[in-house]
This record gives sequence, C-alpha cells and structure tokens, in this order.
Amino acid sequence: MNRFNPDKLLLSKWTATRPQNKEKHFLVTELLRDENDVLLQVELQAVLTRRSQWIDWHALHDDQQWLFGWR
Repeated sequence: MNRFNPDKLLLSKWTATRPQNKEKHFLVTELLRDENDVLLQVELQAVLTRRSQWIDWHALHDDQQWLFGWR
C-alpha cells in the first residue's frame, strides 16, 4: 500500500505498473474537491502523450497499479 499525504498530491509523480499505450509515467495536474474541501479525484496526465484522465484518488494507494515516483 502506497502511503502519502492527500494534501500533497498536486504535481506528484506516479508510475503505472501495467502501462497501456506506452503511457507509464504520470503527473497529478489537478485536484477535485467537494464543497467541504474533501478530496474526491485527481487528474493524471501522461508525460509521454499529455493525455489526461480523472481517477479516484484512493486508487493511488494500490501498489499493484501505481508506484510513487518515476521508475
């Protein structure tokens, strides 16, 4: 399980353990919060293709899918 502070996710770097379309390295470019300032989702942008996707921020805890940093 990846451990991190959700308040420090912006601009953090992540590596997909199962890359698709040659997209392995990602950067958190935006955070989506509700009206109570609770984090809901993060926007991940692929470094190679600049394609963006929104995911539930809890998915980053799964070290079978995501590794903190670029490897």
